[in-house]
Amino acid sequence: MDPIEMIIKVAMLVVFFGVMIYVGIRCRRHSTDVNSFVLGGRSVGPWLTAFAYGTSYFSAVIFIGYAGQFGWKFGVASTWIGIGNALIGSLLAWVILGRRTRLITQKLGTATMPDYFGKRFASPSLKIGASIIIFVFLIPYTASLYNGLSRLFSMAFGIDYIWCIVGMSVLTCIYVVVGGYMATAVNDFIQGIIMLIGIVAVIASVLNGQGGFTAALEQLANVKGDSTVPGAYASFFGPNAFDLLSVVILTSLGTWGLPQMIGKFYAIKDEKSIRKGTIISTVFALIVAGGCYFLGGFGRLFPVDVAKEGFDAIIPAMLKDLPAVLIGVVVILVLSASMSTLSSLVLTSSSTLTLDLIKGNVVKNMKENTQMTTMRVLIIFFVVISAFIAILQYKANTVFIAQLMGISWGALAGAFLAPYLFSLYWKRTTKAATWVCFGFGVTVMVLNMVAKSFFPVWLQSPINCGAFTMLAGFVIVPIVSLLTPKPKKELLDDTFSCYDKEVTTSIKEHLE
Repeated sequence: MDPIEMIIKVAMLVVFFGVMIYVGIRCRRHSTDVNSFVLGGRSVGPWLTAFAYGTSYFSAVIFIGYAGQFGWKFGVASTWIGIGNALIGSLLAWVILGRRTRLITQKLGTATMPDYFGKRFASPSLKIGASIIIFVFLIPYTASLYNGLSRLFSMAFGIDYIWCIVGMSVLTCIYVVVGGYMATAVNDFIQGIIMLIGIVAVIASVLNGQGGFTAALEQLANVKGDSTVPGAYASFFGPNAFDLLSVVILTSLGTWGLPQMIGKFYAIKDEKSIRKGTIISTVFALIVAGGCYFLGGFGRLFPVDVAKEGFDAIIPAMLKDLPAVLIGVVVILVLSASMSTLSSLVLTSSSTLTLDLIKGNVVKNMKENTQMTTMRVLIIFFVVISAFIAILQYKANTVFIAQLMGISWGALAGAFLAPYLFSLYWKRTTKAATWVCFGFGVTVMVLNMVAKSFFPVWLQSPINCGAFTMLAGFVIVPIVSLLTPKPKKELLDDTFSCYDKEVTTSIKEHLE
């Protein structure tokens, strides 16, 4: 490996790491109590919130795992996944969930999703149940973030993957433990800028190496692959439209029920920030997610033995001949994507475990300083556990990134999405319906993981199964709610009163 090229790539990494640590230290003064440490004092502006949402959404799982696997499977039609992420996972999520989440969580004084369920339905047991689900199923998702970096670092630096895990873990711990949510949000913004620039540069370089977009598309149209349909991988909907739709549902609608994503709406500052944030988040998703899947769609043009090396080798194979500076940008791009999601996940996990399980249950009167210390210790604990699982998975080489993430997303979104959405809009939603949805989502995904052969063929994939659990919740919640006793009217009237408060705005904002 050329020493000059290595120096360039290492220097870029050192600068990147230095900036992340500096931000964490500078944001320490914004993390003096639980509210500021977990939610940034509910005063985060549109740009930081939108980029925090987007960078928590897209990680190495997307860039290396999903883009490689689904690009190989669907060809350029995989771009629809990125478009779905932008329109459903970002635009509609902000429009439908953003404002109501911000209002009702402030009214109830909640900082986490389990705390919201507990207070919305006046049920401490529901709060504990949601906490346990988050604790169990965020860990495999967190572990999956490291796996996308293994081949990339081996290609760029020729170093063992374990050192990559250690470095990423230590750096994330430093700035999250020191600076809390605000450090995460600021670093997410910086990392988001890197992701935007990086993905555009990579797509341009990769396609240029294939003779340009038109030439690459013509080559892809001649690839037979696993499909009997001529030109399937260059077609509008690809070789398998049903499976493509399942992936779009899981990766787009799934964000509506993920606690680390919904938590971004808790912290946003005001109405103006929500409107701006909606646009910024959608554009960010369109470029990053759309770009990743579009790039992955050309994976079959590169020499990769998927049967031997796995889907996770596809994107690194597309990048290995790029110039040193661009490879350095790609490494930082994927690091940025992974670290932003990792920081969001461990902050969500530690705050949930501290505020919803330990506080009031294990420790009855937990002082604020103790809560802060406990969350910081648990952040380190979650990072270490997820890194350990990632190393074991890497050594065993048994589960692809997409499957690992699919199980986690399917269980979390299958359990939370429908009851959360209905509870924001429909007073008739009951505690029993929420419990049934929790149980259904978790049970189906666990069974899919341990006994998938008993499932119908179309549900054996954790991707399809996860999409099924989410959609089933939209049937389960209303039916069970109508069959079970109504919630107490006075509790609901008080909770929903936050939506009825009258405010004065200028005529340029709202017509008479």
